[in-house]
Amino acid sequence: MKHSVLSGIGTLTAAAVTLAVLVPATASAAPSSALKWAPCPDVATLQCATLKVPLDYRNPGGPAIDIAVSKLASTKPAKRRGVMLMNPGGPGGPGLTMPDGLRAAGMPSSVLDAYDLIGFDPRGIGSSTPVTCDLKPEQLISNVPPYARDAAAVAERAKSVAGVAKQCGESKTAANLPYITTANTARDMDRIREALGEKKISYYGVSYGSYLGAVYSTLFPQRTDRVVIDSVTSPGGLDPATSRRLAEGFEDRFPDFAKWAAARHASYGLGRTPQQVTAKFYELAAKLDTGAVPGVDGAMFRAGTFGALYSTRSFPVLAQQWQGLDGEGVLKQSEQAAQIDLGQLLAGQLHVVCNDTNWPEDVATYQRNVAKDRVKYPMFGAAGANIWACAFWPSESIEPPVRIGDRGPSNILMVQNLRDPATPLSGAREMRRALGDRARIVTVDEGGHGVWLTDENACGNNAVNRFFVEGKRPAYDTACAADKGGLFDSMTPEQRRDREKALDEVRSKQGIL
Repeated sequence: MKHSVLSGIGTLTAAAVTLAVLVPATASAAPSSALKWAPCPDVATLQCATLKVPLDYRNPGGPAIDIAVSKLASTKPAKRRGVMLMNPGGPGGPGLTMPDGLRAAGMPSSVLDAYDLIGFDPRGIGSSTPVTCDLKPEQLISNVPPYARDAAAVAERAKSVAGVAKQCGESKTAANLPYITTANTARDMDRIREALGEKKISYYGVSYGSYLGAVYSTLFPQRTDRVVIDSVTSPGGLDPATSRRLAEGFEDRFPDFAKWAAARHASYGLGRTPQQVTAKFYELAAKLDTGAVPGVDGAMFRAGTFGALYSTRSFPVLAQQWQGLDGEGVLKQSEQAAQIDLGQLLAGQLHVVCNDTNWPEDVATYQRNVAKDRVKYPMFGAAGANIWACAFWPSESIEPPVRIGDRGPSNILMVQNLRDPATPLSGAREMRRALGDRARIVTVDEGGHGVWLTDENACGNNAVNRFFVEGKRPAYDTACAADKGGLFDSMTPEQRRDREKALDEVRSKQGIL
């Protein structure tokens, strides 16, 4: 049992947990007011509104919080089908500007015509009522744990994240802490549906957003129209198993970079074959583990390499950084994408991840897992299995995790790259089995994180476009061969720059997933 440091909240009794299970999965316990739209302050193409929702859906008449909502309306009423809600992942990623981002990324006019695109900042995030952990500048690093070289490194990490968990529980938003969950975000989505006056919603979610879509489709199956989940987590969301799977994803994806770098040995000097590039990875990691380069250790090197595997567009920068570390021992700095509030993203992320799942609380469990995964996945296993702040979280979960199931309409399309570093294929296959006949999966022979509008694979993109516009899914699970279909070749240089900027912004909001 965790010791609560939350004022006035304490831990839940068994009776309270039972009550949470018995509360109907409905967001209509109290009527929602109509949304009052006004121009968004930062994005001229969007309209924005604020919706009040219950902090705790078990007590719909209790305290309320704000959910910030945006809309990119269809300009073709005759072609409009309904609304499409969306989420960029994270968890913790703000989604208010996502409709405009997907438009800039090349969303086809047929899809833009068919839907009002609805973005929102999930509860606890961004322009919605936010949460905080009062993170200090030195704590503004990824929640993905660092590579742990031994059991002592896990114990040292445990001290650090225990302090972070304590900060979350003692912050000015601590009273809201237990209620920032995926299930409650799904209930907020249904309040948005209700406020929009829609009987059903369509949905697009990528990365963690895939799990949110699966949870909504489980809690509110009859209120779903066409659901696309992209780069899919396992049915447990971002739980300890998914964290450990990051190592599997690293090793699934790394050969793509090794092949790319080997083909450019004349430019970067990292190896003439993929095997030599792989050997260079271990060589650099070992060098940096010794402290040979001030300011860059082996854990940072491994984490930076993992992050660059999300997109092939990052390969040149990664190769230049390796080149600098291999030569004069200097990390070459790259131009940074526009940053969001990292402290807020990391805090919101922890709230969701730690509240959704009951993480092991024994440091020795993580030490054993690190020892196993360091051998099984030597590139990144000792990071994915390392300890999170969730081990010391100051509140018990208010309800059990949502069990993703196969009851409901068959209206879910999954799209998944074969070599995704963050959400590996094995987890997506687990989600496919959990959803049963409700879903079809389209796998794409590509590497990286994100399929629709991120890859240029024509087969994968057209599967999503066809489903959203025509409602047609493959009759059976389908595999797309590798291709570069030229989907965005007609873009002007300015449009392509806007597309790349939009994709970078979406990735920056994903945090982990």
